[in-house]
Amino acid sequence: MIQTMNLRSLALAPVIVLGLALPALAEKISLNEISRYLNSLKTVAGDFTQVNPDGSVVPGKVYIHRPGRVRFEYRGDNTLVLASSGTVAIFDRKSNGGAQQYPLAKTPLSIILADNVNLGRSGMVTQHAESKNTTVVTAQDPQHPEYGNIQMVFTANPTELRQWVVTDDTGKRTTVILGDMQKGVNIPSSSFSITQEVNRRR
Repeated sequence: MIQTMNLRSLALAPVIVLGLALPALAEKISLNEISRYLNSLKTVAGDFTQVNPDGSVVPGKVYIHRPGRVRFEYRGDNTLVLASSGTVAIFDRKSNGGAQQYPLAKTPLSIILADNVNLGRSGMVTQHAESKNTTVVTAQDPQHPEYGNIQMVFTANPTELRQWVVTDDTGKRTTVILGDMQKGVNIPSSSFSITQEVNRRR
């Protein structure tokens, strides 16, 4: 059961894989290259592991369709998180057809799902550093830093997103670790329909 699931602490997407072989030396990946890489991601599917603010760990499957759409399926639970049409909706076994809904723009997840990711935008990146053979970038909405931030971890050659940590406006941190991700997969649009999921659960 996901006790701490809320949109502000939602950490969408990829994580550091256990046992991942990293190069002995790595240079910091430029913000231009990271922006290019994120913009190149159109459809992605793969496993993930989420570490919630209370320390609980939940595995699942994530489907991303940029721009603006994502689906998190949590194993061992009836919890589902959907983002589409500018809205994020959380369904759990207590939903009875309804869902908690929030504007996507008010979550740091929107930075990754944006139509055009531009990490060079003034005030967006608050940290850009090389750490343990990875590049770590912390970003926020420069117009609304109060919404929280997302810290993304990348490996190089080729550039790959491995993990992110979302810190919400209350300081709670949620980590999402990605396993192997399949790119260019065919994902039906209905997979992201909040309305269809509401109707299905009634």
